[in-house]
Amino acid sequence: MEEPREKADYSARRETVRRASQTTYAAALGLSCLFVGGCRSVQSSAPPSIEFTEVPVAGPGGAARMETIAGRVTGGRAGQQIVLFAKSGTWWVQPLSNKPFTPIQQDSTWKNSTHLGTEYAALLVEPGYSAPKTTDILPGKGGAVIAVATVQGRASSTSPALVPKVIHFSGYEWEVLQIPSDSGGVMHANSASNVWTDRRGWLHLRIAREAGEWTCSEISLSRSLGYGSYSFLLREFPHLEPGAVLGMFTWDPLEAGQNHREIDIELSQWGDPAAKNAQFTIQPYYVPANVFRFISPSVALTHSFQWEPGRVSFKTAHEALGNRSRASAEHV
Repeated sequence: MEEPREKADYSARRETVRRASQTTYAAALGLSCLFVGGCRSVQSSAPPSIEFTEVPVAGPGGAARMETIAGRVTGGRAGQQIVLFAKSGTWWVQPLSNKPFTPIQQDSTWKNSTHLGTEYAALLVEPGYSAPKTTDILPGKGGAVIAVATVQGRASSTSPALVPKVIHFSGYEWEVLQIPSDSGGVMHANSASNVWTDRRGWLHLRIAREAGEWTCSEISLSRSLGYGSYSFLLREFPHLEPGAVLGMFTWDPLEAGQNHREIDIELSQWGDPAAKNAQFTIQPYYVPANVFRFISPSVALTHSFQWEPGRVSFKTAHEALGNRSRASAEHV
């Protein structure tokens, strides 16, 4: 796979690129609703503060695993709430984009679930605060943000903490998935050794057998790109068995309400050797109009889509004589 013509956003199913599933985290993030909580008003000259009493392990982000995070507020007032973030490349609001608030109990404690990250943050906020769904820079104290606390993820007591693996491809930084992920209800292992770039800068993904089980490969962009053109150049057409998948798609792990904003270009026969080997898809896939199946030729191809509000335009093309692009498939 060579560097895309337009900067690409791959993603795992977590914006991830993978063979057996390759994903991209894309852009827009969703709605939020407010859960009103309370805490006892404490009169003190000290400024309000947050402490952590339970810290999750450090690990790669993604939808595959969540852990408990908990703490206590000192000096809070009634109506204030906690907003949690986990850092996985960028900061992601927790536990979900449409549930960004954690209530403070009468004894001033708070508790919730979070996806994993290398670092965690808790914000004490006033009622009406609008939490960002993702942010490269954590919100600071001021305005509706009363206090901010951060903590590094702890090392696992049962196994060594995974050291995040990062690769650089097509001018971007990508995180390599090292934990199992869910593909259509089936969990499969992922191995960092199945992902690398060569001296030409081309990305390689593979499926390999390790310790008696098949392991897959997946990378996800560490930032969000949003609307625009996504283009993936495959220098070599993958020779996939009917049950394997090469996917290039957007994925918002925190917005299940809009089918994770998943837009797919997938090369697979989905277990049927007689089926066509490629498809353009928007989710949910079970709506017939959302899937366009076609036969992808065994040549170097550029797969692309243009994402804009209310519309996605797909195209698969190869270079013909005179370097003119010839479309193998197009669909809007």
